[in-house]
Amino acid sequence: MNNNTSSEIKQMNFFEHLDELRHRLIVCVILVFITSGLSYWLLAKPIINLIAKPVGKQLVFLTPTEAFMVYIIVAFFCGIFISSPVVLFQIWRFIAAGLTRKERIYVFLYAPFSFLLFVGGAYFCYAVILPVTVKFLLGFATESITPMISLRSYVSFTGSMLLGFGLVFQMPIILLFLNELGIINPSMLHKQRKYAILIIFIAAAIMTPSPDVLSQLLMALPMLFLFEISIWLSVFTNYRKSRKEKITTIETQESC
Repeated sequence: MNNNTSSEIKQMNFFEHLDELRHRLIVCVILVFITSGLSYWLLAKPIINLIAKPVGKQLVFLTPTEAFMVYIIVAFFCGIFISSPVVLFQIWRFIAAGLTRKERIYVFLYAPFSFLLFVGGAYFCYAVILPVTVKFLLGFATESITPMISLRSYVSFTGSMLLGFGLVFQMPIILLFLNELGIINPSMLHKQRKYAILIIFIAAAIMTPSPDVLSQLLMALPMLFLFEISIWLSVFTNYRKSRKEKITTIETQESC
């Protein structure tokens, strides 16, 4: 950490840090409240209709307040998503003073890709995984067994799936970051592949809200693919880093 950053940190005592944190939290809470209110009137109903497509018109609400509460929950998470750029910026401004220049560069490089991968994972779940999973589960209906899916339970199930896949798609970023820090390397990942596969299937079983094997398999397969992609990205990153170091060394020797 450079001297300027260290002096800036020393100049702020505990109560000043606490006051700054309080100010930024107030800004985030007000923004989330406003965006959630707007989402309730503009986005909640279209989003619920959108995620309900895989089950058609079979959703029901079992209590008078259930549908209203689901609208509130959906609007709240929409508000968080819409306000996330500003919220993340506030978090960044608070922690930036304690980061080194190298750590700041890593945040600037990885944060946008992390956000895009999360959105991509959620969309992949909605477009590919969710319809297959719902169709499989509804296939257990018979003439004597009619599915009556609660709106709350279905939104909870769908939200868990979308969140799970969004988090799963963070794997390349996490592994690349650990590779940059020198905690892991491609050779280690390659040697420990069989253990990684076991952990992936266990994680898929835990993160999948449905106990059926199909949902767990559909989550494990993208995780396996992302793990292999992460290995190759780590190889490429290390190759580029070593090549840059060699060029720097040669240029230094020639200048001497």
